[in-house]
Amino acid sequence: MLIRKTAPVALAVGLSLNLPLVAQPATAQPAPANTQQNAATQKLPVDLSQALYLIRSTLLTLNDANRSGNYTVLRDLAAPAFQARNSAADLALNFVDLRQRRFDLFGAALLAPTMTAQPQLDANGMLRLTGFFPTRPLQIDFDLLFQNVDGHWLLFGISIATPPAAPLPQVQQQPAKKPANR
Repeated sequence: MLIRKTAPVALAVGLSLNLPLVAQPATAQPAPANTQQNAATQKLPVDLSQALYLIRSTLLTLNDANRSGNYTVLRDLAAPAFQARNSAADLALNFVDLRQRRFDLFGAALLAPTMTAQPQLDANGMLRLTGFFPTRPLQIDFDLLFQNVDGHWLLFGISIATPPAAPLPQVQQQPAKKPANR
């Protein structure tokens, strides 16, 4: 499944490792005794190192596919339903913009992603990882969906966009102090 966005780029969305690993309770009041788990103790579907691996391996496999023009490995490493819906030729068409612009996704290997949402399972048990890599001048936005197949998270949906990065905050420079004469 390709997650489509209105942007003309092949694919789009976001994810940040700056988010807390677990949700913080809204107040310091203790939870009712009959609650099995409160929001502060719920376990994420994957730990952040697993999420980072899934994000990086997917984007770097896509990068290799774009550089070589061969999308069979990306397709073959995906979930069976993704394979059934997408031929290697379909994937080549979907990523033609990135390939023609020779946009290199190497930033996924070098930088930490910013997660715009915590890793979460949807109603169908699919793992969604959303965020961006703060590359410049264009950032790499991603929205990835994974299906658990025989205990392994396999790509089920992918959306990548490369919008302009947010401007860096301006830093005011202090005038240099003159040394005091003694």
